[in-house]
Parts: sequence; structure tokens; C-alpha cells
Amino acid sequence: MLKGKKYFLVILFLLGLILPAQICAASLEQMIGQMIMVGFRGDSVDEQSPVAADIQRHGIGGVILFDYDFQKGSFERNIKSPKQLGKLIADLQELSGDNTLLIAVDQEGGRVSRLKKSYGFRDSVSQSYLGNIDVIETTLNYSLRTAQDLSELGINLNLAPVVDLNINPDNPVIGSMDRSFSHDPQVVVRHAWEVINAHRVFHVLTAIKHFPGHGSSIDDSHLGLVDVTDTWAETELLPFMELMADPGCDMIMTAHIYNRNLDPHWPATMSERIINGILRQRLGFDGVVISDDMQMKAIREHFSLDLALEMTINAGVDMIIFGNNLIYEQDIAARSIAIISNLVEEGRVSRERIRESYERIMNLKSGLKPMEQRDCSFCLK
Repeated sequence: MLKGKKYFLVILFLLGLILPAQICAASLEQMIGQMIMVGFRGDSVDEQSPVAADIQRHGIGGVILFDYDFQKGSFERNIKSPKQLGKLIADLQELSGDNTLLIAVDQEGGRVSRLKKSYGFRDSVSQSYLGNIDVIETTLNYSLRTAQDLSELGINLNLAPVVDLNINPDNPVIGSMDRSFSHDPQVVVRHAWEVINAHRVFHVLTAIKHFPGHGSSIDDSHLGLVDVTDTWAETELLPFMELMADPGCDMIMTAHIYNRNLDPHWPATMSERIINGILRQRLGFDGVVISDDMQMKAIREHFSLDLALEMTINAGVDMIIFGNNLIYEQDIAARSIAIISNLVEEGRVSRERIRESYERIMNLKSGLKPMEQRDCSFCLK
């Protein structure tokens, strides 16, 4: 009887019906902590650094690195040189112990590059440049180079590629910043595919963005609410649909755009109709959904923090970014975890919904490999 029960449990585990012990044993606060990613100030850390408390006491799931401090108007943030950055990342992971941190950066190339040539890193080109010349081998080579650099530093998540269509070339946050490969969905898919797969060679996760499409906007969601009701087109979903199928997506980042035709009440990040309805149910994505920075004015100036968190989590978003760059709130991780805990206690967010996100995040992290285990057969010299 015992032998039969043992085999039965093994079968259930293989079928995914029994959760790993780490997931089963996690407390509510631990699960919520993994849903939070924050930015911080400083090019070094120790146990007295504010971010150390976020990592060790609150168990946040990740951090995001910047080279420029927007609020201070200074290039004194997290990144100075390859050697300094490598040590910073190693120290962050040491603080996290057995709970691997997602170390994220926006390294799209061109103007949106945190690892700049002036700091000693290799130069990069924009997605617009790559899409315009439309030579797949060139995109692959630049992407392999970027992925190798990130991997060797210990950065395990690149918040790229941008798969927004360049519908409005004057778009202040996409088109005019040279962040889009093309207005043609197939060109976007071909080049984004190379970016994703190049990063997988070096075991660096990617996040395609910004769902359901930011390329037609005439305003910048960093600066306020962006309404794309009259400019958005269904074709903006095509890159997400195709990349979800092949090669598949590690993460998808939301856009803080408002579209009355998709949801008459809420911006996409906070919209159950758009995230659960379109992305998860209609398109079938069951991976990690990560928000754009919740401190952008599109969210911060229109919604309280507790309402934004309640709606975003219930919409189906798994990981929530507070860049701490547009504004700086040292206690944002602790406050957010406390608010989400209260939302669960009050029945406004279910415990099952929290566990769902936690499982997705932990499953994603389980695929990350330590540096010494990575295959460097594609390494560029």
C-alpha cells in the first residue's frame, strides 16, 4: 500500500498537481514580496542599504537598474563601469540568499540603453536602425553581444524587445525615440524573434512590450494618461500573438494606455478585460505579465496606490514595477506589500490570485542558471 501511494504521489508531482515544497510553504507575505520589483539609489550595496531591507526583510522578487536618476537630474544612480556593476549585482544576489533576484534593465539599444559606451560598455544601435536595414544577421549579432554582456554582468532580465508598431513616427515615447523596429508587424516579429533567442543562448530572460500596443499614441504615459481609442489598431496585437507562439515569451509588459473600445473604464495595466480577457483568455498567454513603471503619471496622478494595486493584480498582472526614478519613495516596497496584504484580508484580492502570480514567477526563475552552468559556445570574443 505504501509503495503504491509513493508511485501515486510521484505521478501527481510529474503532472504538476503537487506544488514544489518551496511554493507550498510560502507565506502570504513571501508570495506578495516576489511580485514586487523596485529601483533604488546607489552604485554599491551592503546590509545597511535601504534596498537590503527590501530584499532580506520583505523578500522582493527583483530590482531594476538605471544609469540616470530622473528626479535628481543626475547620472549618479546604479551604473558607472562594468567592474562596478558586476560587483553591485553579485552583492545584490548575495543579499537575496537562496531566493534568486530578477536583476532587470532596459537595454533596448540606441537611446534606451543603460549600459552606455561612455561607461566602458560596448556600443549599441536602436531597434529602428535594425528594422530599417532589415538584415536579420545584423540583429542577431547585436543581440548576441547585448545578451552576452548582460549575462556576464549577472543581469538576468532585459526589459526588451519593444514590439510596438511604429504607427505614429512622431510618438514621443516610441517612434521619436527610435524604439520600434517597424510599422510592419512581420518585420517587428522577425527582428524581435532574433532578440529573444539570442538572449536565451545566454540564459537572459526578456520581456516584450508594451501590451496591447503603444505605437499609435500621441502622448507619453510617463507624463500623463494616454488615450489611444482613436489611433489604436487590431494589428498592434499581431507581434504579441506570433511571438507567444514562436519562440514563446518569458514575460510580457503592459502599457499604461487607455482605449475605450477595449475597456471604457481602466488603462490596460489595470484592466481585467485587456489582461485576463484579451492577453490570457483570447491569446492564451499563461506566463508572467509585468507592469510598466507604476510611478508613471498615467497611473500615479489618476489612481490611489491601493486602487492601482487592487485593479492591476485582479487584472492578471503578476509582477509590479516601481522604478523609483520618476519619483523616489524609499518605502514603496514595504508599503505596497502591506497594502496588498490588506487587500487580501479584506477580500478585495484573493489569496488564490496571489498564489497564481507567485507560481508563475517562481517557475520562471527556476529556469535561470548560475554563470558557471551556462553554455558559452556562442560567446563572442
